[in-house]
Amino acid sequence: MKKDITTREDIALLVRTFYGRVQGDALLGPIFNDTISHWESHFELLTDFWETNLFFKKSYKGNPITAHIKVDAAFHGSINEVHFGTWINLWHQTINDLYEGETAQIAKNRARNMATFIHLRMFEARKK
Repeated sequence: MKKDITTREDIALLVRTFYGRVQGDALLGPIFNDTISHWESHFELLTDFWETNLFFKKSYKGNPITAHIKVDAAFHGSINEVHFGTWINLWHQTINDLYEGETAQIAKNRARNMATFIHLRMFEARKK
C-alpha cells in the first residue's frame, strides 16, 4: 500500500519525479528544457508552490499566471490544450506511481483546475 502525501519531502519527491518525466517528454521537454536553466532552484520553487497549495504553508512567492504567459509568448502562442493534457496525464501518472490517499487526490484535482485556469489566462493574454 502506498502512503499519502504528508510532508514537504513527499512533495519534493513528487516534483522531482514528475519534472524528470516532463524533461524527457517529446512534447513538453523542449518547452521546459528551453525555458528552465536552473532546475534545482526550479524544483525548490515548485516544491514551495505545492506545499502552499496542499498544506497551506506560505512558502511560495511568485505568480504562475504571469510566468506561463511569458513562456507562451516566447513560444509564439503555440502552447495549447494538448500540452496541458499531456502535463495533467504525467502529473496523474506520477502521483499514482508514488502515492494514494486524500491529499494525493487533492493534488490531482488542484492541478487539473490550475491547468484549466492557466490555459484560459494564456489564451486571453494572446488577444492583447
